[in-house]
Amino acid sequence: MAKSPRLGENRTMGGRRPTLRVHVLIDSLAWGGAEVLLAELAERAPAVGIDLSVGYLLERNGSPVVERLRAAGVEPVPVSIGGLLNPADVRAVRRHLAAAEPDVVHTHLGYADFLGGLAARSLRLPAVSTIHVMEVEPGRRTAARVALMSRVRRTCMTYVVAVSNAGRRIILERGWAHPSQVVTVHNGVRADAQAGAGAALRERLGIAPDELVVAMVSVLRPDKRHDVAIAAIQALEPRFPGLRLVIAGDGPSRREVERRAAGLPGTLVLGHRDDVGALLDAADVFLHTSSIEAFPTALLEAMAASVPVVATAVGGVPEIVDHDLTGLLVDAPPRADAFAAALEPLLADAELRRRLGVAGRARFARRFTVERWANRMRALYEDVAVGR
Repeated sequence: MAKSPRLGENRTMGGRRPTLRVHVLIDSLAWGGAEVLLAELAERAPAVGIDLSVGYLLERNGSPVVERLRAAGVEPVPVSIGGLLNPADVRAVRRHLAAAEPDVVHTHLGYADFLGGLAARSLRLPAVSTIHVMEVEPGRRTAARVALMSRVRRTCMTYVVAVSNAGRRIILERGWAHPSQVVTVHNGVRADAQAGAGAALRERLGIAPDELVVAMVSVLRPDKRHDVAIAAIQALEPRFPGLRLVIAGDGPSRREVERRAAGLPGTLVLGHRDDVGALLDAADVFLHTSSIEAFPTALLEAMAASVPVVATAVGGVPEIVDHDLTGLLVDAPPRADAFAAALEPLLADAELRRRLGVAGRARFARRFTVERWANRMRALYEDVAVGR
């Protein structure tokens, strides 16, 4: 069994909180919401007394988040697996966790929940899981896999973290965890606003200073409904000549998004960007047309940059955007005409954009900073470790 020290052994002088060793096990380190949030936590962890280590199970798209973790001083360790039901994979994950010697194990995404939960239980290590995804693909094999993961969460996890109250309701409705296990912790992100950087980016992208820019930042996949966004901008173009739609992100739907965007001159599909702060500074409005969401952190980034948000009122989005105060919500399912109607007054009124953007920035500062989120996670880990 992995030996974990008493928390008092790590206590420093001056009455500071003890350092907690937290090991995160995650499916992959690709450019996804859970993966990027892990990097955010790694950057903040030392300030809240967390000694963070990371393991990942699958190599996807070159594991780009590895470099951001390394920059934060965390060297992620790959743990190669073949599937869910191979006993050798459970043993490999068990050896990995034993070597890490954490006070708490935190798993993210399904494979890590299953294998990490079983391995942590066998080592008598307290474990926590975060559920980021609210929808699963249909099919009997998927249903069986989800049932296995859910059983392990219910049996092996002290807490199951929902990233929104809407997500918590779905988790409970589907029996993915016991009611006593599920807690809501809203994610937070760093305020990466880059005032003034937008002008230079506009110049590089060939966008004139007086052209209106609607920006999107997300993984490119069908549920993000970029088709709706492109159709909405197309409907608005006659009233707003030179209106530009700028789409950042990558994913399985990129070719389809590029095909649709080709029919709307002036639309840019940029792929993955490391300069999201500059892109948001270049934007007049942030658009999010998803049909399914848990708690999209791209909206937090837009609010941090004082960019007004127009988004579908699905999942945890209404917990982020205060309709008519910090942005505009559009009823689901997403439709091009409804988004065009919501965008039109914002595009026509610079003062309205400014007012919503300022209010959004204030809401972000009150509720969604990375500091607030990291402190809540630290409190959760401490509760789990002390009650182990």
